[in-house]
Amino acid sequence: MNTQEMMRILDGIARDRRIDKTQLIKDLEQAMVSAARKYYGTLDTEEFACQFDQVTGELKLFRHGQVLEMRPEGLGRIAAQTFKQVMIQRFRDDERLSVLDEFSKRIGEIVTGTVQRYEGGSLVITIDRAEAFMPRSEQIPGEQFQAGDRVRCLILDVRDVGNQVKIVLSRSHPDFIKRLFEVEVPEVAERIIEIKAMAREAGYRTKIAVSSVDTKVDPVGACVGVRGSRIKNIVDELNGEKIDIVRWNESSQILIQNALKPAEVSEISLCFELGRATVVVRDDQLSLAIGKRGQNVRLAARLTGWDIDILTPVEFEKGLEILSQTLTTVEGITDEMVDRLAALGMISVFDIEEVGADVLVNELEIEAGKAERIIEIVSVKAKEVAIQQAKDKEEAEKRKAADEAATQRLLGGLIGDGDGAVAAPVSEEADARAADILGQS
Repeated sequence: MNTQEMMRILDGIARDRRIDKTQLIKDLEQAMVSAARKYYGTLDTEEFACQFDQVTGELKLFRHGQVLEMRPEGLGRIAAQTFKQVMIQRFRDDERLSVLDEFSKRIGEIVTGTVQRYEGGSLVITIDRAEAFMPRSEQIPGEQFQAGDRVRCLILDVRDVGNQVKIVLSRSHPDFIKRLFEVEVPEVAERIIEIKAMAREAGYRTKIAVSSVDTKVDPVGACVGVRGSRIKNIVDELNGEKIDIVRWNESSQILIQNALKPAEVSEISLCFELGRATVVVRDDQLSLAIGKRGQNVRLAARLTGWDIDILTPVEFEKGLEILSQTLTTVEGITDEMVDRLAALGMISVFDIEEVGADVLVNELEIEAGKAERIIEIVSVKAKEVAIQQAKDKEEAEKRKAADEAATQRLLGGLIGDGDGAVAAPVSEEADARAADILGQS
């Protein structure tokens, strides 16, 4: 046995696989004991021992404490095969534990890996010396990678599963954006700027609320960068995902107002009993406040922790009017009491029905029996209002569908069916209808 070569091999394995050399030597000794037990056919685990000399590279076998005058090469082919199998298994176990120990300390860290392949929707990525995977649920919708692509991702979790270590990566987790801000914005990494809250729909839009511990540092401006340079780098990394940076405020009303930007808010009413915020916006700001498919208000609700309802001034006033008319039918309930409930954020019959009688007893200082009666009356009215709202919604959808159909018929008359060029109106009536739609005289 070439002892010097064996020492070099051990050094190489320890360096390349990042395994403690002392552990490798213990494995070598244990493998030699297993080979000797195989050769002599013994089951006694204490019969043999082995000692490795790190200076000379020699292996000494002991049997019942006495040096065995037999070189390892003399144990035979079967024992040698046992030695080989034990060494391979122990080296694999050592490497697995090394990977587990290393990457467990790196959870939450951004790493760059190389894409290998897709397996059942999961993306397999090589990071350093380990193979990790990104489940479909942790991928950004619409992103596709090819083998060999370099990709940045977050180490989300590390699991010891049987005989392997599973490293879970993510690009859709909110912490991925936090780490990107730490990379791109030094003030965030230095904790001068703090990310107080975040709401994300991966691949589409993210809202971040930031604050600064230094009054001289503008948190929003620092995160955006000169001419948007810092935020642009993050958006490019996320393939165009929109990022709204809002200023954090301890006041829930101001925070909700900031979170709903770019929409302009007219009034905010908070109901702490229900954890609900009723936001009033002008008609021309309604679609902006709600956002595409409700995305803006949904993210604002998650960012602030409030359930947000968006109403127009007409809807807000109508809800208060119905509430006032319903409650004042009860003897002893005055307009001042209704105003007190409205000030507490209860601005509709649905809110009163939801909070229950106990709140009315405490806030209006009325008898429990009267409070129960109020809840009964309000519940009946709430059902009537719900039915009417459903009818109004159905009629509005029918009108919208009719308008769209009329527009399609009009466009069908305006567009020629030859080579696709726009033809002259088919009649003066169609011309007039088109002018009305376009707002022309």
